[in-house]
This record gives sequence, C-alpha cells and structure tokens, in this order.
Amino acid sequence: MTDSTARSGPRVLVLADDLTGANATAVRFARRGMRTLVTGGPPRTCVSAPDVLVLDLATRHLPGVQAARRVVAGASVFPDTPLVAKRVDSTLRGNPGAETAALLHVLDARPGPPVRALVVPAHPEAGRTTEGGVHRVHGVPIADSEAARDPFHPVRSSCVLGTFATSEHTVAHIPLDVVRGDRPALARALGDPGARMLVCDAITDADVETLALAAAAHALEGDLRWLPVDPGPFGAALAGALGTVPSGRPVLGVAGSLSRLSREQIAQTQRCLDARWLDVGDAPDPIRLAADLVALARTGVALAGIRTRIPDRVDPVIAARLPVLLGEAVKRALAAAPFAGVYATGGDIAGAVCTALGADGLAVETEVQPLVVAGRLVGGAHDGLPFAAKGGLVGDAHAAVACALHLRMSSTVTATTSPMPITTGESDDGPRR
Repeated sequence: MTDSTARSGPRVLVLADDLTGANATAVRFARRGMRTLVTGGPPRTCVSAPDVLVLDLATRHLPGVQAARRVVAGASVFPDTPLVAKRVDSTLRGNPGAETAALLHVLDARPGPPVRALVVPAHPEAGRTTEGGVHRVHGVPIADSEAARDPFHPVRSSCVLGTFATSEHTVAHIPLDVVRGDRPALARALGDPGARMLVCDAITDADVETLALAAAAHALEGDLRWLPVDPGPFGAALAGALGTVPSGRPVLGVAGSLSRLSREQIAQTQRCLDARWLDVGDAPDPIRLAADLVALARTGVALAGIRTRIPDRVDPVIAARLPVLLGEAVKRALAAAPFAGVYATGGDIAGAVCTALGADGLAVETEVQPLVVAGRLVGGAHDGLPFAAKGGLVGDAHAAVACALHLRMSSTVTATTSPMPITTGESDDGPRR
C-alpha cells in the first residue's frame, strides 16, 4: 500500500444507507487504527485521503430502483478503491438486496478476479446475530422485533437468504458449524463457484473475525474479490485482514494447563487460525525457547505459542519451576520481536508471565467469554501490552481463538482520534436529491 499522503482516494469505500449507520460503521474501522471520514459526498476539504471513506447515500427509505441507482453513482466516486463495502442496516431494513445486486454489477465491470458478495449481517456487540440463516435482535427474530413495525420499510421475514434472494444472483448459506469448523471446510464453502452471494451465520465477534481471515486468504491468493455486505464489524475485520492497516503482528501464546479443554482450545486455534505451537518439556531453556518463538513469529503466523508437554510423573519442584522458565522465555521473546499481545492459559502461567514482565497488574477491559478476561498490562517495560488470560477449565472450545482475535484487534487501536464526521446528508425536509 502507498502512503496516505500520496493517494488520491481511500483504501476502503463504504456505501451506507443512512447517517446513523454510516457513523456506527466508521467507528468499527476507526477502532482498528484506520483514519476514517464520514461524508454525504466526495470530501472537498481533506488535505489527504482518509484510509476509509464512508459515504452516506441516504437510500434507506427510497424505492429499490432509485436506491440502486444512487449506489451505482456512489461507487463511481473513487473507481480505483481496493475494497468497496456495502453497509446495510443491522436489522436489514431498507433495500439491502437491490443495493447489493447493483453494486455487484458495478464491480463486475472492473478488472480483476470474480467478485462475490459476502453477507455477514451479525453485529454481536449490538445483539444482532445470525444462526441457521435467521437474523435476530437480542435473540428475537427480526420479523418479530421493532424492525417489523418500521413505518417506511417494515421487515417481513427473519430469513436473510430471502432478503437477498430478491435479486437475480444465486444465494448460498454458510452455517455456523462450518464457520466454526476447520479452515479447509470454510475455505471450500467460501470458494463455492455456484453462488454470487454468500450469507454467513455468526453469533460472536470471533465468528466475524474468523470469516474475515478466511475470506482474506482467498483474496490474497488472487482468486476472488469480495464485496462485504454488513452493518460494519465484518467489513472492518476484512479490511484489517487484507492489510488495509499494516499490522501482521502475531499473538504470543503460552499454555501451561494440561486439561482436556485447554488442549481442545489450542487445537481450535490451529484449525481456525494460522496458529503454531512449540511443545516444551518440564525444564526448557528460556533463551533457546525465546529464539524459537521469535523465529516462528517471523514466518507470518497469526499466533506463535508454547505449550507444555509434561510426563505423567514429574518432580513437583521441577513442575513449580516451569512457569518461571516460561515467563522468562516470553520476556526474552517480547524484547526481540513485536507481538500483538499475550494470551496465557493457566493461572500460574499468567501470573508468572506478568511477574517476568515486571507488570504491576492488568487493567481489565472486557470479558471475552465468561471468566476469560482481557485488558492491558500496567507498568514495566511492556506497559499497555494487550493481554488475555484464562484458567485451564474455563471458556468453550473457541475461547483461545476468541482471545487471539481480540488481541490482534486491540493491538491496532491507536491513541489518536479519527476526524469528526462531515456530512451533507438528510436534512429536516427529507433525503437529499
């Protein structure tokens, strides 16, 4: 990617259907460190192009044909933008099918690999989830929610496939078990040549991030282009996975628990992410282990980790020393290479790592899953480093994946604020002409 001061256009162009949605979507990109601008038309006063330009097209309450025409016009503003996204309402009000179909026609005319729409309407943080192709708001199917009583575009069906089947394009469904299954199965589902629109289930932020990483793998191989269709979280995740904001830093994982659940959680990172783990015995050499971690991190993996493989019978004194050795290895690895954050499983391991890093404590920011916490280290040489920790017997099988994705996202958030939104959107008299 070229530097933003040399670009004439944004790296990502998001076409939104109303101002509220445009602003909400902009936040998702800004959280990942992307300079994001919301406007009702091409910006005229920007010194340099933003990373992400969100255009409020005010199409929510227009007839389908008129909305589609406005989307086509909006897409022509910056025809060379690497990634174009269609922002749709989180309850699927408005004209999502017609607008997506129109945008596919526009992108088809541009040079490059085949284009497919990837529809991920989930916004887990806002209580919007999709399972079995049914979209819900706080667990209530959207056709039974307030969206069904919208005076302009009431939602008649909770079936996402039906919403997008109004277009002439073939629609397919990727269920939750495939999203959470192994990477090859998800890759095959995304590569289905018989569908132009793929509707994906997702009920957690980790599901959304997993879809983004899998979709990015296809795009980076050069065999597909994606049109993300969503209320913000997926489009921002895909932009990040495609390298819109250079990050590429892996998570450093440390697993000391020998529980069956912990082993399954580690295995899930290998299935869903590009994660690799080094096995260590009961008396590892911290210097050599750190060097191996750094070498592994430099291969471009999403997570570089160390996990214990202790024999059934072990000297208790040696076992008590192991967390200290692993903490020392983590300290040396962090001093030698940049990591997005640290994921530690096993209470003694997490404590030993914090001690080795000289941290005064953990500023807790969120609960990734029940009893699985994440935040940033306080004090020491790595003050502010994203850190996630859990006990060996907590979390579901997806907990380690969820932590790794949370840490990667947290590491991209900068202390700077994005520009204040500029808009020439709807006036008190209604949508602009």
